[in-house]
Amino acid sequence: MRKAPPITGIIGKIPYRLALAGGWIDQPFVSRHNPEPPGSMVVVNVEPEFRFMERAGICGSTREVALRLWKGQLPKEDPVKLARQLYEAENRGKKDPSGSQDMIGLVYPGINRLDYDFKANGGVFPAHIASLNSERQARWLERVLYLLPVSQRPAGYTPLGKKRLDPDWIARLGRTGQTCFAAIDKMKADALGASFNECMKCWEYILPGTVRHSTVKIDLVGLLKFYQTRFAGAMYSGCGGGYLLVVSEESVPGAFQVKVRVKEKEG
Repeated sequence: MRKAPPITGIIGKIPYRLALAGGWIDQPFVSRHNPEPPGSMVVVNVEPEFRFMERAGICGSTREVALRLWKGQLPKEDPVKLARQLYEAENRGKKDPSGSQDMIGLVYPGINRLDYDFKANGGVFPAHIASLNSERQARWLERVLYLLPVSQRPAGYTPLGKKRLDPDWIARLGRTGQTCFAAIDKMKADALGASFNECMKCWEYILPGTVRHSTVKIDLVGLLKFYQTRFAGAMYSGCGGGYLLVVSEESVPGAFQVKVRVKEKEG
């Protein structure tokens, strides 16, 4: 049988990224209210083995900018430089700029904890980044993380209509990224799932439109709770739907898994 060419010839070689617990802490309008900085979130660099849905919280729009900017593949340069270059390219002239976690998640290999402090870099870029590039932890995360397609964000959707920027809830949100990263480091599925569940509680309080909105016809809250009660934990890949990320040591019906891209060994 003739071997088919790789799909990267169609979708490009630039990775995708998953955002795990702590999302939204990268936005300065959130982090400025955090009484316990830094607040953290976790991003995972994912190999482009297939095409993800658009408008699903997988960084599709930022990736499209990167594909045009770098002609289909990541340059072999410092990821700090690449992340800032991509941030400028995507957000030039935008009223509501995308958070830097999108760009960092695309260009940094491995599993990364981004620590945001509004007093550092205006909260736009992390004060510190901690990285896991161990094959052992990456392969473990691949085994316990399942993605279940739900729906794309509908036209006209925005999660920013109602904001409850309560400092206590924002501190809780920032802690979910820390507990998420620690769980992956120690390879503890229950702790990882708990960080997902806590993150979703914070989203629902701080930005209710992330899970309830007039344009969203799916019962996102009901679906989320179903999986949270039956598996170690679950959260959405982004606001308004996208994919449901489920932590489980057993297979999840209808779900699929991804391959984590880790840093190439030198030499």
